[in-house]
Amino acid sequence: MRRASLAQRSASALAALHDIPPTCMEGRIVGVSGLAVEIGGLSHHLSVGDRLSLSSRNGRQVAAEIVGFRGGLAQAMTYGPADGLGPGAAARGAIPHPDAPPGPTLAVDDSWIGRVIDPLGRPLDGRGKLARGPAPRPVRAAPPDATRRARLGERLDLGVRVLNAFTTCRRGQRLGLFAASGVGKSTLLAMLARHTACDVAVLALVGERGREVREFIEDDLGRQGLARAVVVVATSDTPPLLRREAAHTAMTVAEHFRDQGKSVLLLMDSVTRFCLALREIGLSAGEPPATRGFPPSVFAELPRLLERAGPGPDIPGRSAGHITGLFTVLVEGDDHDEPVADAVRGILDGHVILDRRIAEGGRYPAVDVLRSLSRAVPGCNGAEENALTRRARAILKLHADMADLVRLGAYRAGTDPAVDEAIAVAPRIEALLRQGRDERTGLADSFAQLRTALEAPVS
Repeated sequence: MRRASLAQRSASALAALHDIPPTCMEGRIVGVSGLAVEIGGLSHHLSVGDRLSLSSRNGRQVAAEIVGFRGGLAQAMTYGPADGLGPGAAARGAIPHPDAPPGPTLAVDDSWIGRVIDPLGRPLDGRGKLARGPAPRPVRAAPPDATRRARLGERLDLGVRVLNAFTTCRRGQRLGLFAASGVGKSTLLAMLARHTACDVAVLALVGERGREVREFIEDDLGRQGLARAVVVVATSDTPPLLRREAAHTAMTVAEHFRDQGKSVLLLMDSVTRFCLALREIGLSAGEPPATRGFPPSVFAELPRLLERAGPGPDIPGRSAGHITGLFTVLVEGDDHDEPVADAVRGILDGHVILDRRIAEGGRYPAVDVLRSLSRAVPGCNGAEENALTRRARAILKLHADMADLVRLGAYRAGTDPAVDEAIAVAPRIEALLRQGRDERTGLADSFAQLRTALEAPVS
């Protein structure tokens, strides 16, 4: 009894230690330059990622985060306007508990489904406070251990014919949607959010135009899509810390539902604006610009974010959840080999190219089938399905190669049976690839319609 009582008292004492409020440290602002705030007196107590409260001259409290140290001073950036901050102003930060997860945390709750939130987990939809979950999660968690991670799951029905048939996806796979501005990537994302066969969808709108957010949520996503989604928003006018945090917050929300064994669809628009936010942070912290002005930290943090998507840990006796990630990449000037696009393509499990010329021709989704691929194919499809897609690709390629000759009248019908077939069948395939925003086609039907287009008699 005495031993049991001693153990109980020890447990109670340890629990009480966890309830002790963290120690608050105070420093002073010594300089403000652009986006960076230099603070003295905190370098021996706090670390990168710790959050601060800065006192402005008008009494307003400004949230900030330490992004680096230089010359004995902490380099911080603010989560809001830096107006009123100046030398001598107080900067307060709490020393975290030794057992606390590093960096900021977020207490995600199941009731967040159907809500629109900001990168700090605050409601944006005017529907009242958000319930807090029982267990805070680190916002910048490490990806699951590669050796203990589950394999990719079964095929995932995306509801979009061109993706189902030509870039077939599995649960836990990560695909990039590469496009310049104005070719319909936001509309395609909304179609995927509404039509994909998943349990929960998490959308991260990073650096979007403010006027387009409500249009996207109400018109493109709609009630049907929002009913099973959590939307994280950081518009283009928000500070770079919030734009960066939006991506990590969305990933944290997705991990919450993944750990319940659910199939989660994560849609992020866009990874490019996430990297631009990282560039602003890195340059303000004193990093040297490297590839096209991007500091080295951008290409170090990018895989840490993207690798968090995918299958969850393989735990015996429990069904592993999956995060299927679809990330848009905004290519500058239709340059698909610029640094961000090149880095993302090397990390993800496939890429979908949206082409401006196809969009100008009026075919949406404007997916360039010949330049898009999924690394899950051909392994995830049956032999007949792979044969259909190979034949369709060959026909589209031959038709594209001969298009100029046919247009100029330099090709005479009957000269080459393969070219004659391509001229007759390619328009059918193009018609199949055209799909309305509210139209949904299942995985099996996508291949069935492709088979019909290929096997119909050539007149």
